[in-house]
Amino acid sequence: MPKLVPLKTNTPWFRVEATDADWKKEDPVVLAQILEQLILVRKFEERILELWQAGCVHGPAHASIGQEGGAIAAISTLGAGDKINGTHRAHHQFLSRFLYHEMQDGYDPRETDFPAAMQETVYRSMAEIMGLTPGYCGGRGGSMHMRRDEAGVLGTNAIVGGNPPQATGYALADKMLGTGNITVTFFGDGAMQNGAAYESMNLAAIYDLPMVFIVENNLYGVSTHVSEATREARLSARGQGLAVPSLEVDGMNVMAMRKAMEWSLKQIREDKGPVLIECQTYRYFHQNGPIRGSAFGYREKSEEAAWLKRDPYVTLPEKLIKLGVINKKTLAEMTKKAGDSVAAASAALTETEPQSNQLRIIPALWPDPGAVDSGIRGDLSELAGQRMMEVEDIDPANSTTMKFVEAMAAVQVRAMERDERVIVLGEDVHRLGGGTVGGTKGIIERFPDRLIGTPIAENGFTGMGLGAAINGLRPIIEIMYADFCLVAADQLFNQIAKVRHMFGGTSTVPLIVRIRAAGGHGYGSQHSMDPSGLFALWPGWRVIVPTTPFDYIGLFNSAVLCDDPVVVVETQTLFQNEGPVPAGDLDYCIPFGKARILRRGSACTIIACGNMAPISLEAVEKCGIDAEVIDPRTVDSESLDWQTIGDSVRRTNRLLVAEQTARGPSLGAHIVQEGQERLFDYLDHQILRVSGSHSAPVVSKILEQAALAGVDEVIAGLNALMHGGAQEAAE
Repeated sequence: MPKLVPLKTNTPWFRVEATDADWKKEDPVVLAQILEQLILVRKFEERILELWQAGCVHGPAHASIGQEGGAIAAISTLGAGDKINGTHRAHHQFLSRFLYHEMQDGYDPRETDFPAAMQETVYRSMAEIMGLTPGYCGGRGGSMHMRRDEAGVLGTNAIVGGNPPQATGYALADKMLGTGNITVTFFGDGAMQNGAAYESMNLAAIYDLPMVFIVENNLYGVSTHVSEATREARLSARGQGLAVPSLEVDGMNVMAMRKAMEWSLKQIREDKGPVLIECQTYRYFHQNGPIRGSAFGYREKSEEAAWLKRDPYVTLPEKLIKLGVINKKTLAEMTKKAGDSVAAASAALTETEPQSNQLRIIPALWPDPGAVDSGIRGDLSELAGQRMMEVEDIDPANSTTMKFVEAMAAVQVRAMERDERVIVLGEDVHRLGGGTVGGTKGIIERFPDRLIGTPIAENGFTGMGLGAAINGLRPIIEIMYADFCLVAADQLFNQIAKVRHMFGGTSTVPLIVRIRAAGGHGYGSQHSMDPSGLFALWPGWRVIVPTTPFDYIGLFNSAVLCDDPVVVVETQTLFQNEGPVPAGDLDYCIPFGKARILRRGSACTIIACGNMAPISLEAVEKCGIDAEVIDPRTVDSESLDWQTIGDSVRRTNRLLVAEQTARGPSLGAHIVQEGQERLFDYLDHQILRVSGSHSAPVVSKILEQAALAGVDEVIAGLNALMHGGAQEAAE
């Protein structure tokens, strides 16, 4: 019989309970401020639900009623430069943070009228939830996507678990920039069950990030009880496995929550690293709207009644009256003042429809429909004045050759020399002499503190990169293989791609994602994807596919200066290819949206990039057709150089789109469609498309070759284009 030796962690894990002494020692003004906010947020939420019922709030109304006290108490401890983010149920969080941002030192709500700046906050917050122009994001964010940078709210999030990875990035940026600020990320018991929360806490622990994870455990993920979602319903226990100090606290007790935050901030200052707080709270209504959860049958009325007895909206005033902080008259005055504030905001946004008692939004406050697409990306004005260059501009007397992979590493080192805000992160980037393929060679020797090796947690560290980008850094994220993008899909597509537009243009996203496309190297179905089409068709991304060392350097320099997110697709087959570059010059740029003509011709036009560019050139030489070959270099749908393509097709009257990748997820179909629309009058033949098969490449060499288009497929496509063959000839 083996001996079983109990194991334990040395990580602090406590339940925080407030004492009478804590209440008596607290500054009465602080307590009055918390009470005012609690009353105001409750009145605000009740009015939002009324507006929702009146049809003046489009979409969901995720009220925080019941949960306000814990969040307000936590936010009351934060400094001016500290950051927060939250989830879809975040009205209480962002409104409290906004109010504290506007609050003047010494403000005592017991003696002072409600300040105009704080009233403006109530008005603009309500306007945003209603989807109106005066809102902080111009109405685009609404209830679930709120951002106000100057107040420290860097973005609430509608994806459960979507926000903690970004919060790690805020904290990483503040740590690296030496601001001394901390980050608080609020999320729910539902998010605690997904991988993003785990990855985020692990990253924060690894890098000693100054942040607090507050899980608002309201017991239900929509209708699923926490005990149905996890065997260990004490959510603060999660921190133990990651060496994250953890606290359990009654979130209905504002003093207990305030003390938990004070302990956490002290812990961060003295011992570094994150803290996890389980804030035990309750939402009195269903997931959405003004109806109790018991009406839907997933909880009992008796449970709701028990939690209602603990409502801080009732218990806090009673406590403060008992302590002598307020009296009943003061409470009535504060309640009226809060109600008047909310009513005034609502009145400024709505009116009664003529000849009706129906409430409606004031029409002049709606956003302009003509601006629906504005702000998806920036205008690239940040690249104005940069030195642009093409390979023909190289002085022959000052030319050298460089391998593609050498250019990848060298230009990153140079970018880090020029700008101390540039960091590089990803799996194994700090090992193996430059990562798994040498793409980060030379960085560790020069900038060891800005080269961050990560765990295998693509969603987590990609989100961390986003958070860092919107808090002052300029991250370069390496995703080892393109297929791994799908692991990080939430952060890449729901988050990074949408930030600028969703938050009304209130944030830039200066971020690069480097992705290896490894088709043709025997890595099989889950390591061989070409991501160009996926990213190119997703609004918000700029996508570059360099073909030569020279182009890599110039395009990358534009990317690192760009305030939009940029994907750099690195085709592994090209890594050992050599090409001319200017000796000692790694600072030139190549503009986005400018194609390069690789070969002049008159018979037809080929569009090809990445590895397909040299393949197409070889095919042209073999078949003898005088084709013009164009490398678009920038392939996102908004940046394709239709001027160059159109000029060519107007001369050749035929167009072939050549891609090596699988046919389904490729970009070619989009190019064909748009080409037909733009160039129909100049075409003597339907546009044809060469691509790989419908399957993903597999390990078997012969099958992988069959899955990827090559020289023979391009020749077949050219023959079909020139001699009237069927579309299938090019497939």
